[in-house]
Amino acid sequence: MKNERLIDLRVKAGLTQEQVAEAIGISQSMIAHIEAGRREPRKHIKIRLAKFFGVSVEWLFYEQFDYLKSCSTGT
Repeated sequence: MKNERLIDLRVKAGLTQEQVAEAIGISQSMIAHIEAGRREPRKHIKIRLAKFFGVSVEWLFYEQFDYLKSCSTGT
């Protein structure tokens, strides 16, 4: 499943995958895989991403279904 929250945060911040990757010390391809849902990041990467965007790990990675549901219903 795509990580819509990560994509939304990055796009709203006006950042490229490369910029986020460089800021947290991973490759651009890893960010692409995480966003596409092809790769589950390790715990330390989840923490870095959450800190970078100022959100919780839980919100960013574990509440995707609730987020997608609210987007589709507009609530």
